[in-house]
Amino acid sequence: MTDAVEQARVNLETFFAPWIVDMGLQATAFDETGGNFRLPENPRLVHGGGVICGQATASAADTASVVTLAALNGRFRMCSTVDLTTHFIRPLKPGSVDIRVEILSNGKRMAYARVEMRAAADARVAVTATSAFAYLED
Repeated sequence: MTDAVEQARVNLETFFAPWIVDMGLQATAFDETGGNFRLPENPRLVHGGGVICGQATASAADTASVVTLAALNGRFRMCSTVDLTTHFIRPLKPGSVDIRVEILSNGKRMAYARVEMRAAADARVAVTATSAFAYLED
C-alpha cells in the first residue's frame, strides 16, 4: 500500500482543518488491518507542564483513524466522529510519537477503530483511544 501513504498525505492536506495539518501527522504504512503514523516532534503541541497536551493526542488519534479508513476503503469517505474515548496512561515528553490504528469494524454506515500511541523508541503505550465514525455518504 505504498501509494496509500502518498494518498494519505494528500487526504490530510485536502480534507482536514489547517490546525490539524499544522500538527504534521505523517502516515508511514498501511496493511489490511490498519495503519501506522508518526506525529513528529512539535513544540507547539507541548503545554505548560512540559508534556504533549492531551488535546493534540486526541486529535491525532481521531485524524489518523479517519485517514486509515480512507486507505482501507480505497477512497476518502466523508464521516463524522460519533464517539472518541481517550485514555492517558502516561505523559508523553516532547518528541516524536508513534501511532498505530487498528480498524475493528468497517461497515456500510459505521466504522470503529482502536489507537495506541507510544513515544518513539519506547515500547510502553502512553495513550489509547477507541472511536466510532458514521459515514455521511455511501
